[in-house]
Amino acid sequence: MRRSVVAGNWKMHGVRADQARLVGALLEGAEDFACDVLVCPPFPYLLEISRQLSGSVWRLGAQDLCADPGPGAFTGEVSGTMLHDVGCTHVLVGHSERRALYAEDDALIARKFQAAQAAGLVPILCVGESLDERERGVTETVVGRQLAAVLDVAGVAALSRAIIAYEPVWAIGTGKTATVEQAQAVHAFIRGRVAVQDAMIARSVRILYGGSVKASNAAELFAQPDIDGGLVGGASLHADEFLKIGAAAP
Repeated sequence: MRRSVVAGNWKMHGVRADQARLVGALLEGAEDFACDVLVCPPFPYLLEISRQLSGSVWRLGAQDLCADPGPGAFTGEVSGTMLHDVGCTHVLVGHSERRALYAEDDALIARKFQAAQAAGLVPILCVGESLDERERGVTETVVGRQLAAVLDVAGVAALSRAIIAYEPVWAIGTGKTATVEQAQAVHAFIRGRVAVQDAMIARSVRILYGGSVKASNAAELFAQPDIDGGLVGGASLHADEFLKIGAAAP
């Protein structure tokens, strides 16, 4: 397993032609990265992009999944099995926008985490605090609670088949970035929480930083001892920028 990961979350951007152009540019500029690289496009384009990426170093992730494995009457939902079937290897779970905009709570996110692993997908578990929570000094309380919700139901061993992403909500799409010291401190806290239950898994679990990661700050962030890559938002929509971020990962 490679030590670092750079994942691009394309959110709800672009139409079919835009997605195809972006993937084409990524493939054209792809290098022999030292890290795993993946993209998480919108649901309608997963199969087509899976075919485009076939045979390349790029992996495919989804932005969400249904907590129920199905099949069943879950109109509008997409199961982990369906995502795996179209070529996904990873899936985001508990992204801050899902928590904030769609009121996904810790219990639901824990179920989604388990559903992802049951379908053979690697969940990227997103945790992070709001600006209000940061200013009140409860970052560790919030992140610890979000992490514990998954560990309590899935067990620490499940993290050997998962990735964690720390995304300070106040630094997503705002142009603000946590200082390197702030990011490292929370990553170290997360690793320490896991180490309480299993030191070996704590050393091996990959923890990504997701808060306005750019080519200009990627190398400094990735040089920190507990930051193992990035969950990249807006910058991943620009091939040149995203490729530079991938090249910066150790």
